[in-house]
Amino acid sequence: MTDHISTEALESLAAKQAITEVIYGYCRALDRMDKDAAYTVWHPDGTADYGEDIFTGTGHEFVDWVWTAHAAMSTHSHQITNVLIQIDGDRAVSEAYVTVALRTLPFGDGPEAADIYSRGRYVDQWSRRDRRWAIDHRNYITDHSVTMTNSTPDPHDPRSIRGPEDLSVVLFG
Repeated sequence: MTDHISTEALESLAAKQAITEVIYGYCRALDRMDKDAAYTVWHPDGTADYGEDIFTGTGHEFVDWVWTAHAAMSTHSHQITNVLIQIDGDRAVSEAYVTVALRTLPFGDGPEAADIYSRGRYVDQWSRRDRRWAIDHRNYITDHSVTMTNSTPDPHDPRSIRGPEDLSVVLFG
């Protein structure tokens, strides 16, 4: 006996996978400093609320803001886990846990930099327009954050490049 998967179930799975890839692509866009890819995460009228202390505005304005912040870092890495998505036709909601590790450039002439570790959640509202899933509104909720002064040299792999020369960008195009 063969179990058949309904068309509705397949469409829901395809939508969840498409949204998951947008979420993952957002982190990749930030870490590889691919601004155009980061813009595509939001619909042009999409909004972002990272809290009054961080940022509130449009998604594209957030990308511009975070670009300046990330340019002042020597390295950064974003990871996503626990992605939950609920589909309702051409609309969806999601929650994704995010861990961010940031290292600032050294302060002044000294060797000290700061390591910032933050854990939080992206709570997003989505819509599919012209067959493309993107964010209508994002709330970022900080669950935990710590900043530590660090005077050890940055040991990152020299192959880790924030730009189009990074190996993953070359391979994926």
